[in-house]
Amino acid sequence: MAKATFSFPRGFMWGTATSSHQVEGNNTNNNWWDWEQTPGNIINGHKSGLACDWWGGRWREDFDRAGETGQNFHRLSIEWSRIQPTPDRWDEDALDHYREMIRGLHERDLTPMVTLHHFTDPIWVSETGGWEQESIVGFFEAYTRKVVEALHAFVPYWVTINEPSVYSIFGYWYGLFPPGKKSIRGIVQVAENMARAHSASYQAIHDVQPDALVGLAHHYRDFKPARNWFPLDRWETAFQFQIFNDLFPDVFHDGILRLPVKRKRIPEARGTQDFFGLNYYTREKLAFNLLKPGDSFSRRFFDPGADLSDTGFLANEPLGLYEILQHIRKYRLPIIITENGVEDTDDHMRPRYLIQHLHQVWRAANFNWPVMGYFHWSLVDNFEWERGWTQRFGLWELDVDTQARRKRSSVDLYAAICRDNALSSDLIEQYAPELINGLLPG
Repeated sequence: MAKATFSFPRGFMWGTATSSHQVEGNNTNNNWWDWEQTPGNIINGHKSGLACDWWGGRWREDFDRAGETGQNFHRLSIEWSRIQPTPDRWDEDALDHYREMIRGLHERDLTPMVTLHHFTDPIWVSETGGWEQESIVGFFEAYTRKVVEALHAFVPYWVTINEPSVYSIFGYWYGLFPPGKKSIRGIVQVAENMARAHSASYQAIHDVQPDALVGLAHHYRDFKPARNWFPLDRWETAFQFQIFNDLFPDVFHDGILRLPVKRKRIPEARGTQDFFGLNYYTREKLAFNLLKPGDSFSRRFFDPGADLSDTGFLANEPLGLYEILQHIRKYRLPIIITENGVEDTDDHMRPRYLIQHLHQVWRAANFNWPVMGYFHWSLVDNFEWERGWTQRFGLWELDVDTQARRKRSSVDLYAAICRDNALSSDLIEQYAPELINGLLPG
């Protein structure tokens, strides 16, 4: 067998990513907790409940696990509803709690990357119109300043908003996220307000912390036309790629929000990313279909014969990550892969998925593309939004009833990669020998 070591750039960021509502537990004052109480909104009637009990203190043992397995970064989020439970009150105890958690990361030699908005809003924000109202820009800026003033001494990297395209499309077109609407007008308003809110937040962070590095986490799905020879499939693919993938990165690059119904100039948004956060999971094919107006007249499907995850939610398509990295080079920013992972209860697929995707990251870095780091989703199994507890993305398995953690074999694989800053042929042979001939021909 050929021997090889795929080494990553010196100082590469290795971590895992989590979000507050998915791991903390008992976030009873936000829109997602409220959404979970209505039957039919979450698969099998699942609820976040205690989640991973981080608010109860079990972050300590999970941070220990991250630190002991070679990671040097961790991405976590702040729960807005804890910091500002009502419009006229800031909760200093909650800020102290987050300060303790972030200090805990430093004590374990983990550098924090903090996300300010990861899908959840305080109930009072929803009651005042949420992201459809212009007032959200001022609310979010004030929240940003409060958090950054409290935590800036400990946090070098900030993510203002996680996956704005997912938030707007799933909440205001598909109706799968709160507020459960299906409104083009709603999407337009939310997109514009999110662009303005990020811009205001970016400025606020730099006012408080001039040396901070600030970005967003953009979800990219690699779309391909089902029939490359068919113009409508190509048109549909280009349309959805623009709306789902490039809409927000474009406005933060050149200040133009390119919505299907109009173009809106938002000059203050231009140049408001210090790095490009990329969340990538899979690719899919699109076929134009007049019978599917609710999905923009397209039929989506994975490549026949694709390597599928437990529930068929994701296909293992590592080349898609490489092609997306190639695509986003046009923004001329340092790139951090802020999420990448797969649902896999018994860990039969995750080693293969992880190795293949990291090999594509190495390819990009080997071409001197500005890839700075990789965050695996996730450290421990957590509450997966409208899919509840049916999907297990954690390196560590969680028993929801007992809160017991169990190490999956991928923990040791990822630990070796993090410690060595490299992916070796020995690791491939040990954890995914079926990949040897593909990754190391000859």
